[in-house]
Amino acid sequence: MRRGARTVTATAGRSAFRFTTTPGAAAVAGFLPTRRPLRTVADHHVYVLRCADDTLYTGYTTDVERRVAEHDAGEGAKYTRGRTPVDLVHVESFASRSAAMSREHEIKALSRAEKESLID
Repeated sequence: MRRGARTVTATAGRSAFRFTTTPGAAAVAGFLPTRRPLRTVADHHVYVLRCADDTLYTGYTTDVERRVAEHDAGEGAKYTRGRTPVDLVHVESFASRSAAMSREHEIKALSRAEKESLID
């Protein structure tokens, strides 16, 4: 590999591309190899919160700690704003956003008793 060269990974849809570039090569070609940061394997999460009034709230996020802090600060979903503080009681992680959002929909369709058994 030439001096200053580096290996770059870029994604396009479901495909990943790995290539070697030298400093300034992307600018010369008029092309930037990565437009957004690459996601890790389990970067999408579905979570369940227990609110102060003992109700359960289910949501999706890419950063669980940040999202729970937003809920606690009253800056999260409208449902949780008047029900703080909240406790994180369940988290599931997924490789894709669509899988996580599908699971969120499934959990929201469960009865309270089914949600309680999921949490335990």
